[in-house]
Amino acid sequence: MYTIIDIETTGGKYNEEGITEIAILKYDGEKVVDKFVSLVNPERRIQSYVARLTGIDNEVVLHAPKFYQLAKRIVEITEGTSIVAHNAAFDYRMLRTEFQRLGYEFERPTLCTVALSKRLLPGMDSYSLGKLVKQLGIPLNGRHRAEGDAQATVKLFEMLLNKDTTRNIIAQAKTGQPKKQKDSKLIKLMQDLPSAVGVYYFHDEDGKIIYVGKSGNIKKRINQHFTNDQPKAREMQKAVEKLSYERTGNELIALLKEEQSIKEIQPEFNQALRNKVYSHGLFLDKSPEYHQLYIKKLKDEEQPLMAFKNHQQARKVVSNFVEDYQLCPQLAGVEKKRSGACFNYGIDACKGACIAKESAETYNARLKQLTDRWNFDHKNFLLIDRGRFHHEKSLVHVKDGEVRGFAYFDLNLQITDRSILERIITPIAYQGHARQLVKSYIRKNEKRIKMIEL
Repeated sequence: MYTIIDIETTGGKYNEEGITEIAILKYDGEKVVDKFVSLVNPERRIQSYVARLTGIDNEVVLHAPKFYQLAKRIVEITEGTSIVAHNAAFDYRMLRTEFQRLGYEFERPTLCTVALSKRLLPGMDSYSLGKLVKQLGIPLNGRHRAEGDAQATVKLFEMLLNKDTTRNIIAQAKTGQPKKQKDSKLIKLMQDLPSAVGVYYFHDEDGKIIYVGKSGNIKKRINQHFTNDQPKAREMQKAVEKLSYERTGNELIALLKEEQSIKEIQPEFNQALRNKVYSHGLFLDKSPEYHQLYIKKLKDEEQPLMAFKNHQQARKVVSNFVEDYQLCPQLAGVEKKRSGACFNYGIDACKGACIAKESAETYNARLKQLTDRWNFDHKNFLLIDRGRFHHEKSLVHVKDGEVRGFAYFDLNLQITDRSILERIITPIAYQGHARQLVKSYIRKNEKRIKMIEL
């Protein structure tokens, strides 16, 4: 749990400043679940240049509550959370200074979105909040006012969490809660999990990720983990001390994030999932006069037209291609070759390539329509799908045939402005099965998803 904070101050000498406005947004990693915003009477003069910048002058805060009147609410809303702020050292220092004036030691873990942005968004023109969010297409209403800046910081932090593929932010944000008792640990870990599609992470007592998984229903899948009596599952149940998860909105991004995370993090309980995802592939042989499709077991580094988890799945898909494109099942590898016409020719479902009644030129042209559809080489497009929440959508970016990355967006501006698009995308460094994951997803969902060619 996080509390995103923004503070406006009087300005002045170091450690002599006072708070004039504070905004605290409690964020659970998905949405804001609580909010506290208030002007504050700093009991000292506001510097004129600060008043011009923020619009908060001495008259505005004259009848506002003083800090001691707000202190209890601030303690309560930040309890058990990590404080997140843009230049967290400043905001955290101001809070601690005000509490110290009351004789209270205020201590919370902190995360700084400036430092995180420099690590996860290298090469930006500026890391000031206003310029940074503009470069990322994040709306900012009420610049230099606490609530407006805090809301923009929430959206920025959400993007940074998404780009943090190794989950270092989660590991850093240990809240110091007492360790759960073993007898009730798993039940407590299950509380408040969503029945949503996404990726989930099991952490040990040091915050290290020991397992990564994906599911169309996170809560149901984790419950299966915790009720499994197999020795390996029981070993993992004993080791897990913390859960974290990310909604992805759709299965494709969940698959991409799962594979990327396992490759980058190498969790100890994911050994089995490092094996091949796909066992068979569909290839095209252009050497015969009539070009032929064939299915075979995949070898490392091979890039088939399409990949499948098993031979049965491959045959089923290719049989559909045969029907859709009126191909010969013998030449497509789903019917045993024999002399004479194929079975489909007898029912007018094959144009006779198997007995040379259809010309090789027209048959190969129809086959080319199929292969061009699924050959990603040099293709550039965005795959638009559901987002995590009703107000957003997701995209997967394919550039020059490679899966470049994914992102979430609220405004069409973020995908129509090419410079913003480049910045908001979370890159896929490990290609692995990424291209085949995208092809498989398109094949299953092409009636619902939208493709924008670039």
